[in-house]
Amino acid sequence: MKPQLSKHYQHREPSAIRQAQITFSQRADRDHIKVINLAIGNVSLPMHPAMQKRMISLKDSDSPFNNGVNQYTPSVGSLETRNAFLNIIACEGVVTSNIHCLVTDGGSQAMELMLLGVCGPSAKKPLMILDPIYTNYVEFVKRLSIPLITVQRTINSNGEFDPIDLNEIEVIIKNRNPGALLVIPADNPTGQFLNQRQLTALAKICVRNNIWMVSDEAYRQLHYRPEGSSSIWKITEDDAPGITGMRISIESASKVWNACGLRIGGLLTDNEEFHNRSVFEYTANLCANSIGQYIFGGLALESHDELNKWYKSQRNYYRPLMETLRKNLLEMLPGLIVTKADAAIYMVIDFRNICPPGFNAKDFVKYCAAEGKVLLGGQKYTLLLAPMNEFYASQEINVTTQMRIAMVEPQNLIEKTPAVLGALYRSYLS
Repeated sequence: MKPQLSKHYQHREPSAIRQAQITFSQRADRDHIKVINLAIGNVSLPMHPAMQKRMISLKDSDSPFNNGVNQYTPSVGSLETRNAFLNIIACEGVVTSNIHCLVTDGGSQAMELMLLGVCGPSAKKPLMILDPIYTNYVEFVKRLSIPLITVQRTINSNGEFDPIDLNEIEVIIKNRNPGALLVIPADNPTGQFLNQRQLTALAKICVRNNIWMVSDEAYRQLHYRPEGSSSIWKITEDDAPGITGMRISIESASKVWNACGLRIGGLLTDNEEFHNRSVFEYTANLCANSIGQYIFGGLALESHDELNKWYKSQRNYYRPLMETLRKNLLEMLPGLIVTKADAAIYMVIDFRNICPPGFNAKDFVKYCAAEGKVLLGGQKYTLLLAPMNEFYASQEINVTTQMRIAMVEPQNLIEKTPAVLGALYRSYLS
């Protein structure tokens, strides 16, 4: 006899963004297959130069780690690392004197701390989201037994989403009384963009209904429309009277700064009590990675001109890459639905107009990871994608034909994606 696992663990499966990679790792022929992993947002670009400089000079005389000692930082994070997050926010033209920052183990830890603060574990206060949502939010609310309220977003056949319905959102809030409204302005997984006007309108709804406004801004400067970035920190008291003290943002070193493995995130708020309590909660974690904090802290010293040059270079890389990939996917698989990415680094593809009855994206993703292969230029390839089912908190929408693509592999591999996907799809159906 062995002790039993908890019910939570008995039913636990890998996240949708990791499942394909785990399956591929179990293949007998994995050493002979070149994998194009677009399932998880694991960016393969170099970090910002200021961060690279600190990483390669950890043993230099001006490094705090040059003597081999690596101690805890304060639970709130080092002052320099907090200032790095605030410098990034200030680059948006925001006065940051009333914004408090807690440095966390990646943006994911900031998400969980936020949920504990606005809803609480096993809460009666639900979280309100726009569905689909980044899958980690779905996983964390399950872990904490927090109910979700959803507003559905549907992909049209032209790859666009219907505009969000502000009246519907406010009616749902009045009827269901959530603890917070969560938005991702540069959206993961959809690539949809909520502009500043829309964020301000949502802020007014939050103020009228006295709920927290939470914004995941990990992709803030990765926008591809002319109106520029959007942020809850750009909302003024003139725009939405009463918004001060109701805002929380999730920040990350992973995406705009190309530092996924650094595992540095931030939980920012203009509510001092929320900040203090979140720091108290985080003392059980002791602190975020101290070396990661030091590397990211280099951004505290960068001028806003230099930061803006970096943002522009990032956008100039992603925008044409995504536009070309979308064009080539539509040519390779006529009838495929591919979302038009206005922000972030993701697209959703939907086979609903071209697949046979019974097609299931999870099965296709598993086939690609477990046995699929394509010979291209003398090299065997396969493709790892994320089925969209776990990005939807509500199961009312049929999502068995949708997958998410992340623009994270080197450009030469992303350019091969349409040919590899087309061949794998035809092989799967044969």
